[in-house]
Amino acid sequence: MLRQFGRKVRKDWIRNRSLYLLVLPVIIFYLLFHYKPMYGALIAFKDYSPALGFSGSPWVGLDNFVRFFDGIYFWRLLRNTVLLSFYNILFGFPAPIILALLLNEVKNEKFKRLTQTITYLPHFISMIVVAGMITNFCMTTGLINDIIVFFGGEASPLLQNPKLYRTIYVASSIWQQVGWGSIIYLSALSGVDSQLYEAAAIDGAGKWKQLLHVTLPGITPTIVIMLIMQIGRAMSMGHEKTILLYNSATYETADIISSYVYRIGLLEQDWSYSTAIGLFNSLINLVLIILANRVSKRLTETSLW
Repeated sequence: MLRQFGRKVRKDWIRNRSLYLLVLPVIIFYLLFHYKPMYGALIAFKDYSPALGFSGSPWVGLDNFVRFFDGIYFWRLLRNTVLLSFYNILFGFPAPIILALLLNEVKNEKFKRLTQTITYLPHFISMIVVAGMITNFCMTTGLINDIIVFFGGEASPLLQNPKLYRTIYVASSIWQQVGWGSIIYLSALSGVDSQLYEAAAIDGAGKWKQLLHVTLPGITPTIVIMLIMQIGRAMSMGHEKTILLYNSATYETADIISSYVYRIGLLEQDWSYSTAIGLFNSLINLVLIILANRVSKRLTETSLW
């Protein structure tokens, strides 16, 4: 059996040698930068000291996890992370789909390309620049306050208001990613058979019914896959934007798990504790993507695996 298996592997290697060589750099990249660093997750169960190293640092078991769960910030961090993720999915996920559907109906190619270019551009702006723009717009003398004053409101430092932080965060994320996210849906729309639209039009279906009965069913598998992946990243909200926008006045609604890990791990240099928090966050993401994939498989027969 082993000899037969070895022969099959050898023959397959000879037949598809060029394909294996093509994928080899990707495999090496994942081994070096995604699998090898997993060894470092062991410090979540240790009282890590750089002087003692990985092997010399004493084991503490689940003490770091218990410390996090019993900490005064646990429920605040969990609530803020879950709420921001939920709002991002609720408002941010449909945005590129809607944009793609609207662009798909545009017949003027010049206007369509111009709109695509304008909506794509924010994706390529550095996060630091984006945060600086948001900060300037939200200042008392900023653009948004000028608009509020124009309509009879009062100017105020918007980023100092905890109640407005999530709205600003989600709205700016949509502005930055809506164009880039619409690309995959535009590609899916281009694969919908045009004969289906012709048949629907012959049956008397207008644009709205064509959208409901032809367009959306045609791109539903793509939407489902993207939704599963979005849910799988729900708890992995990057700390960069948060630490650039939040302040002590908005910690109550702005502080999330990733920003807390940044402060604990890099600023306070409590590596074991921050690693334990990050590992907990990753496990939640793993559970979410497995559940989302299972539910999708039962309801839509579309799944990642």
